[in-house]
Amino acid sequence: MSFPETHPALKRALDERGYETPTPVQTAVLDVAADGRDLLVSAQTGSGKTVAFGLAMADTLLGGAEHFGPAGAPLAVIIAPTRELAMQVTRELTWLYAPAGARIVSCIGGMDARREARALQMGAHIVVGTPGRLCDHLSRGRLVLSDLRVVVLDEADEMLDLGFRDELEQLLDAMPKTRRTLLFSATIAREIASLAKRYQNDALRIDTLSGARQHADIEYRALLADGREIIPAVVNVLRETDSPTTMVFCATRELVRHLQSALVERGFSSVALSGELGQAERTRAIDSLRKGQASVCVATDVAARGIDIPALALVVHATLPTDPATLLHRSGRTGRAGRKGVCALIVPVSQRRRAERLMMGAKISATWSPVPSAEEIRALDAQRLLSDPALSEEVPAADHELISRLTEGHSPEQLAAALLRTYRAHLPQPENVRQITPDARPPRAEGTRPVREGRDRAPREPGAWFSLSVGRQDKADPKWLVPLICRLGGVRKSDIGAIRIADTQTLFEIAPDTEEKFRSCIAAIDNDEVQIAPASAPAGGMGPRRSSGPRGQGRPPAGARRPRTFGGGGQGHGGPRGGATGSSRKRSPRPA
Repeated sequence: MSFPETHPALKRALDERGYETPTPVQTAVLDVAADGRDLLVSAQTGSGKTVAFGLAMADTLLGGAEHFGPAGAPLAVIIAPTRELAMQVTRELTWLYAPAGARIVSCIGGMDARREARALQMGAHIVVGTPGRLCDHLSRGRLVLSDLRVVVLDEADEMLDLGFRDELEQLLDAMPKTRRTLLFSATIAREIASLAKRYQNDALRIDTLSGARQHADIEYRALLADGREIIPAVVNVLRETDSPTTMVFCATRELVRHLQSALVERGFSSVALSGELGQAERTRAIDSLRKGQASVCVATDVAARGIDIPALALVVHATLPTDPATLLHRSGRTGRAGRKGVCALIVPVSQRRRAERLMMGAKISATWSPVPSAEEIRALDAQRLLSDPALSEEVPAADHELISRLTEGHSPEQLAAALLRTYRAHLPQPENVRQITPDARPPRAEGTRPVREGRDRAPREPGAWFSLSVGRQDKADPKWLVPLICRLGGVRKSDIGAIRIADTQTLFEIAPDTEEKFRSCIAAIDNDEVQIAPASAPAGGMGPRRSSGPRGQGRPPAGARRPRTFGGGGQGHGGPRGGATGSSRKRSPRPA
């Protein structure tokens, strides 16, 4: 299938890049039914979304012209949830719109805001940015939206999950009503549908996921491991697959540092990527992967979106993700745009049922097996050596004399042994790990009853309680407390349990499987932000979870609504992905 008819300027860019066959989402947005309309598109990561909306808005921006006129107020704004995704979108649109002479300006938290302001003052045709930084430029009068023709919300579900609703509404309310609104999301949940209904006009619904299996180009493997052998298990998975580029995901920044150091000690060329790094460090880490200078990137979920590395053939979950959405987002770094990939989940025996529930929720199936053994890896090394193309290449004439001297002075066994030592010198040693077969049953604590078939569901485990230094006197309200906790603690709203608001403080519960990650994130909170500390469970037990309540229960105090972000991010980047300031959540507690 060839590309549908596109704008001539963009067609030249596609031809230069060798684009011949469109992806389903690209075909859908170029259909005649989508011409000039608002679009509500559901498509998974790696489906060619950036090129899709770049093509979809071309006629609206250029009309019948081959080139843009002088740059002034932006004609299009693309809003992305994370710095990495915004930078990726900027790179894609730069080559796509190069023949049309587009001037593209990025406005990204963590970057130099004054430089961005000067670029906006000089004029731009397209602006790409994160919600917080775009709002900052808008409130300071640097971002003028009077001439806007198109706005794109990329990965809108992620922006809402990170608590960007307030920023999105502020930006959309400031835009001309005559604009086109293109909304892209992995899922169309209730909040996305509500946003689309409010800000879109007769939008065309495009679903590229119906009837398709999630990540059809990814082979999922679940590897049972001893909980004390996670690092050796990761080492053996890396050695067995021998991928030129691999991404390994961990739950916390501490685990990232520990695992990355362990891999470097064992001879892997590895980099780390987490929320505590500055933007320059994160950019260098990603560039080293793209250029092949590093083969393994150990990352937190901050890197789960917005990174496209063509050679990424393997994703390893060193720690299980917190929910099915995170599992899919992590895994979606591989198997992109028709390329095949492998996703390996390291599953401690005690967490097997949790892993099964995660995959069931994500609607994926995996092949269960033990972690590769050292013997299996050595056998694979032998096969790779014997099939190395270098062994069948013609001998250069210049090397004949030296080869003759080597064969005259050494036996074939000596030469072969030297070749083996040289070959193995650059390979990290495989680890001896305990082999746990899929039919093995986890050990049962003494004195407990066996779980009956079909009755293995247990009540939700009690979580850890924390206190927040605002209460009723500060007009505390879950509508802004929930996104604030998500941003400062690097968790999602589903990880927050009961909330108890008192006069001077708020007690809230964090799910046990994210407690460690939450503690590491709140340790980095600046002193002038609201304070979060461990607390005892309130009297009366765990209490109810949050539930819907009346609106308008108060606004956050100035110090809590827009505290400074941490981890090197700028305005508009908090939580692990660099993101949200306080936002509107339709949640309120039951009376305590």
